[in-house]
Amino acid sequence: MLKRLLGVAVLATLPFGAGAQSIDDLKNDANTPDNVLTLGMGWDQKRYSPLDQINAKNVKRLVPVWNYSLGDNRGQESQPIIHEGRMYVTTHDATHAIDVRTGRNIWVQKFEYPPETPRIVCCGIVNRGAAILDGLLYRVTLDGFVVALKTEDGSEVWRSQAASIEEGQSMTLAPLVTPSAVITGISGGEYGIRGYIDGWDLKTGKHLWRRFTVAGPGEPGHETWPGDTWKHGGGPTWITGSYDPDLNLVYWGTGNGGPWNAEFRKGDNLYIASTLAMRPETGEIVWHYQYSPNDPYDYDEVGENILTDMTIDGKNRKVMIHVARNGFLYVLDRTNGELLAANQYVKHLNWADGIDMKTGRPIDSELTKKMRAGEEIVVWPGAFGGKNWFPASYSPKTGLVYTNTLEIGMGYKAIEPKLVKGTFYVGIDLSKALFHMKQDEPHAYLRALDPMTGEAKWEHPLEIANWGGTMVTGGDLVFAGTQTGEFQAFDANTGEMVWQFQTGSGIIGQPVTYTIDGTQYVTIASGIGGAYRNYVPLLGGVEGVGSPETVAKLTSVQPGGSFWTFALLPE
Repeated sequence: MLKRLLGVAVLATLPFGAGAQSIDDLKNDANTPDNVLTLGMGWDQKRYSPLDQINAKNVKRLVPVWNYSLGDNRGQESQPIIHEGRMYVTTHDATHAIDVRTGRNIWVQKFEYPPETPRIVCCGIVNRGAAILDGLLYRVTLDGFVVALKTEDGSEVWRSQAASIEEGQSMTLAPLVTPSAVITGISGGEYGIRGYIDGWDLKTGKHLWRRFTVAGPGEPGHETWPGDTWKHGGGPTWITGSYDPDLNLVYWGTGNGGPWNAEFRKGDNLYIASTLAMRPETGEIVWHYQYSPNDPYDYDEVGENILTDMTIDGKNRKVMIHVARNGFLYVLDRTNGELLAANQYVKHLNWADGIDMKTGRPIDSELTKKMRAGEEIVVWPGAFGGKNWFPASYSPKTGLVYTNTLEIGMGYKAIEPKLVKGTFYVGIDLSKALFHMKQDEPHAYLRALDPMTGEAKWEHPLEIANWGGTMVTGGDLVFAGTQTGEFQAFDANTGEMVWQFQTGSGIIGQPVTYTIDGTQYVTIASGIGGAYRNYVPLLGGVEGVGSPETVAKLTSVQPGGSFWTFALLPE
């Protein structure tokens, strides 16, 4: 049987395609199943594919057809780009082109960065993927460069510096290609940075514009920053934005304020913990929505912004769905930022009593008032959020959002912040920042959420939190991976787990699906790493999360990066 499958999978005599990709190709990415040309399988970042050859009834026949080793022991969060028989994947220090039919290497482009770079990277030495257009592949480097490579052979066309490791800045995201610019953001929210988003010329790498996410002197919103606090106010931009070509708006999330001690920077602190709707030609902000004004709790709101159309109160609305780290699920009108829904989606949340639908602002709870008065508290969600970086998916078929979620609180005691280059600038007592969980309850779930109510249609409890993205298909399947290595499929309607495969290392990546020669394939990166695995000790020790047996299970997972590709075993 396996030989028959491999015979279907490897039809390798066809020529490789390194040809051009147009803006129209990117615009239609969600409707062209032979290619995956954008992060999220579409500018709208639904992470939905209409493909249904693999479905809940036959997924038990899903088997691996090849595995490609990355030769790398760091965490693997990259999403593949696929074009005309080639797969392009990234690691923290390399870019690989792979034959999709055989899993064999075509070319590898390696690069080096200064050895001191990892010291200023908060939460994992990773890269989340590339962007593609007109024969060029765009990626960023950990030490702050944006690079364009030829898809044909990996040779470098241009390289532009965007960030400075000396200033605590780094880069881990996938760029966003729009008709007028390739757009990038930066990491470094814990290192006293002033965040920004950049636009670059697609052909030359010329710097076109910079949009600071912390308003400085003379900029709208500067009055929300006392004194000189804006200079190191945070607002990192380390997850890729979405793009609506019809409205010509980019939707980009901004991260936590710096330092975490928000009493040091009293005010709303625009534009931290927000979504910015911007013009890609200039970076002009058309509208913004701030989820957590002042943000004391590291509620990075850099996560994906899902674009779709929904009927609300009998009216068709162009909406943006945001599963926020602060524990609320938001639906906004993406034409103007009007708040349409904001509901709690985690079980345990005590920092706010809800969202005021008239103002869009959170209603501070008594607990947050105690925190502002200097008391030690336990806040839910903690700094990891109700959802962390890992992207959610949305099915227009079911109308549900599928996402990994967390139920983890954190001890919090504000102290006077001290800015020292290359060290955390948080202004809280890290010795008290222990993780907290409810006894006899799971601390993580895979959930199917109603975007308008935040209610879970179903939830799958997790012994160890998932740290990778989800994908949903027209075959009514939700794909997700575990940190102990299982790649799993769930019935999108019921939540029943209908298939799994052990990949050999933890999964923290982003799955994709596509067709080659009429056969549907699914691909996922495997390779343990990331914030949960690497930095739990930083916030109180891995002993604070789960039983000793659970901790041992997580720490026993071996590193080793690779990409797995699956297809159905013929009947």
